Amino acid sequence: MKHKNSHLLVGYWSRIRKGRDVPDQTDIDPRAIKRMLPYVFILDAEDPSRPIYRLAGTALCERFGFELKGTGFLAHWEAKSGIALAALLRQALRLKQPVCLSSIGASADCGMVELETVLAPVTFGPGGPTRFVGMIQILSDVTQLHGRPIAFQRLVASQLIREDEPISAYESLPPPPPPPALRSHPNAPHLRLVVSQDKPAAAHFDADELMAKMFDVFGAGLTAS
Repeated sequence: MKHKNSHLLVGYWSRIRKGRDVPDQTDIDPRAIKRMLPYVFILDAEDPSRPIYRLAGTALCERFGFELKGTGFLAHWEAKSGIALAALLRQALRLKQPVCLSSIGASADCGMVELETVLAPVTFGPGGPTRFVGMIQILSDVTQLHGRPIAFQRLVASQLIREDEPISAYESLPPPPPPPALRSHPNAPHLRLVVSQDKPAAAHFDADELMAKMFDVFGAGLTAS
C-alpha cells in the first residue's frame, strides 16, 4: 500500500475487529474516519461477480462523474480485470483479509492516473462477510485527467494484506498499456496526504445529504437493507 489513507483504513478495520476475524458494518463509526469519508464506500459482494456500491463518498462520485450508489463496481473495469477482480473478492471474503488493488484509470479522452483501492471485508448481520468497506485514492498527477471523470479502469496488480506482511495475488495479470508520463505521488514515500483542489467536470452532489445517508446506514443495525 502506498497511500497514507490506505494504511489508516486497514489499521482502523483491524482495531474494530476486537478479536474477531472481521468487524461488522455496524461497528464502523463514521466520525472515526471522517476525514477519509469522501473517498470511502461500502460494497455489497454477496455475489462477488456482481458487487454493488451501497454507499460512496462525494469525492468518488465526482471522480467517476455520477452517483455510484446502486451501480456495479465492475461496470467501468475492462473485461479481463473484471474476471480477476471477481475471483479476488471471493478469495478475500473466504480468507477474511483486506485486499489492495493497483490500477490505471482513464478518462474518455485518454487522460490517465494511477489509482489505489483498498477493500476490507465486513459482515452485515449473522454469517460470514459479504461486504467490504473500501476506499479509492489517486496516487499520480490528477491534472492528467484534464478535469474529466474516470471512465475506465484496468487492474495492474493486487495484494491480499496480512498484519505481518502482504502476499501477492494474480501476478500473471496482463500488463497495462504504458501511461503517458505518469508521475508518482510526490509525497507517498513520506506518508503525507495531499488533497488536490482539481475536480472533474461532473454533476454536483449534495454532500450533506449523502453524508447523512452514510451515518444512517452505518448506524441502522441489522434492520437496514
